[in-house]
Amino acid sequence: MKALKFLAFLILPLTVSISFTQRGLWVYLPLVVFFVLVPLMEFLFKPDKSNFDTTQEAKEKENPIYTWILYLTVPVQLLYLYWFVLSIQEPGLSSSEFVGRIFAMGLMCGVIGINVGHELGHRNNRFDEFLGEILLLSSLNTHFLPYHNAGHHLNVATPKDAATARRGEVVYLFWFRSHFQSYWQAWQAENKRLVASGRPAFHWQNRMLIYTLCNVVLLGLIFYFLGTTVLFAFVAASIVGILLLETVNYIEHYGLLRKQNSRGRYERVKRTHSWNSDHVIGKLMLFNLSRHSDHHYNGSKHYQLLKTLPESPQMPTGYPGMMLLALFPPLWFNLMNKKLRELN
Repeated sequence: MKALKFLAFLILPLTVSISFTQRGLWVYLPLVVFFVLVPLMEFLFKPDKSNFDTTQEAKEKENPIYTWILYLTVPVQLLYLYWFVLSIQEPGLSSSEFVGRIFAMGLMCGVIGINVGHELGHRNNRFDEFLGEILLLSSLNTHFLPYHNAGHHLNVATPKDAATARRGEVVYLFWFRSHFQSYWQAWQAENKRLVASGRPAFHWQNRMLIYTLCNVVLLGLIFYFLGTTVLFAFVAASIVGILLLETVNYIEHYGLLRKQNSRGRYERVKRTHSWNSDHVIGKLMLFNLSRHSDHHYNGSKHYQLLKTLPESPQMPTGYPGMMLLALFPPLWFNLMNKKLRELN
């Protein structure tokens, strides 16, 4: 039963189903649920600060249901991507309905495609990683894995990291800096990995070469078989998903920095270098992503085992609410800069 609560992610595809089958304002239901109802409901439920004890942790670590729930997201994401392609071609669709369905699919790309792709990409077996690559390809964000594992986890909470938002940085500028800098760092990470193993940078085992080819082939097939309109809609939905990812990146490490010693070396990543949230609904829908400090402390730890600890800085509400707040920089700075001063 502890594992089945993570089926809460199905709330999103359920609302997206309504977006894909209804007209008018109903197409915006996923946005309303995720960014209005969920943030409001977060205030009604007390944050869950409970952790597994040692015995429970050992038991839940071996529980395969947690992994099977992740596997379930793959056919769900692919099915909805196919459904999106059909729904976006529906005759008589207004411009507003067209845009609404793009945002609905964009939420799927961000919450399932990229978020679950991230979780599977941390697994130490090729099958899980491959499923993660499929999910990330469905959101045109395949460079995430080389950058995230070899760059972000290494350089988090330092100026070197693309995905660490600097104090006073506006989220809209951060979107561009983080995305394009992380793309470049993904190439650097792969080139470095291959050269270190005695192979040339442009080798067939360079994942960025393979990922780039897969993206081009996917876009080419969509254009060839479905035309310009569907291609535009898919790219736009992927951009929405990527912007959701970058907004999450923004709130996860905003203003937090690791200390340097006299030789310029950074201290080890601690649980104080990520913002946490134990608000229940967002935590379940995002597979414990909001327990981010423990994830960075031990990147290989499976999502169900992530802990909350008192030293981890806490957000005042869940991820959906904080993402919404980040879109209003004066309000964000007023709240979060004050919390940063309290940490020092």
